[in-house]
Amino acid sequence: MLLSGGLDSILVVRLLLEQGIEVVGISFVSSFFDAEKAEKSAQEAGIELVAIDISEDILRLIETPKYGFGRNMNPCIDCHALMVKRAAERMEELGASFIATGEVVGQRPKSQMRYGLEAVEREANVKGYLLRPLSAKLLQPTIPEKEGWVDREKLLGLHGRTRKPQMELAERFGIKQYESPAGGCLLTDENFARAIRDLKDHEGLSDLGVRLLSIGRQFRLSDRAKLAVGRNHAENEKLFSLDLPHALYVKVVGCRGPVGLITGAPLPADEQLAGAVVARYADTGEAESILVEIRSDAGAHTMEVVPLTSREVRGLAVK
Repeated sequence: MLLSGGLDSILVVRLLLEQGIEVVGISFVSSFFDAEKAEKSAQEAGIELVAIDISEDILRLIETPKYGFGRNMNPCIDCHALMVKRAAERMEELGASFIATGEVVGQRPKSQMRYGLEAVEREANVKGYLLRPLSAKLLQPTIPEKEGWVDREKLLGLHGRTRKPQMELAERFGIKQYESPAGGCLLTDENFARAIRDLKDHEGLSDLGVRLLSIGRQFRLSDRAKLAVGRNHAENEKLFSLDLPHALYVKVVGCRGPVGLITGAPLPADEQLAGAVVARYADTGEAESILVEIRSDAGAHTMEVVPLTSREVRGLAVK
């Protein structure tokens, strides 16, 4: 069972368990999605959970998705096909007979339309062995149904975006707490998608580069360089902990302020601009200019900068 921890996947687990079917949950983790909700759901349902990291695969999908993107940078059809394919590769090892998902016909505008569901099954090469219990009665019978491993009459025929049938089913199963249907994938978030697009167009996609996007404020200095600025002590520490080659750290001298991390191939003008951004968020008082330190593995140097205005900073912000 592809288990995200959302209500749909939780309900599928309960429907299958109700038929006496042994269920193993599979959660796919990446730079854009973690397994926290799935772990909690698996524990509450009393089933085993296997986590599979697909970070590198997702980065390749974002570069050239066969079926394109959704509203933002989410290659949902390609991503669903990838997850089903990876699940199929583990079937023999886990002793599984078929794969189930929480997809609902028509619930998502692209990936869960009929052509999207068909594309997932085709691309994953699992024809006949992919069961969607929440909408099974609207789809052709699968091998598990034909063979009698699953009672088709006990499956559902849900369609569309309404959540009322799922909420009623949750009440029947005694499920009182569950996540909103937003999904949790960062690629569907408009602001994060903007930052991913910026990274892709300039430095290129990498796991470290993507992880950096979730830390602090993000600024585009030039086509050659970008800047992350910590918003609090915890984010400052995270920036320091990243092992990014050729990175430059920026700090104000003589007063309290955040940490800035410059990545890419910055020119001296980029360093000057980064210092002015970091100084904007420092406790500079009434000072018209301030010293900042630029530090790298090769050493450190200082420069005097004039803090940017709020409007100037907003003009550089990626998200």
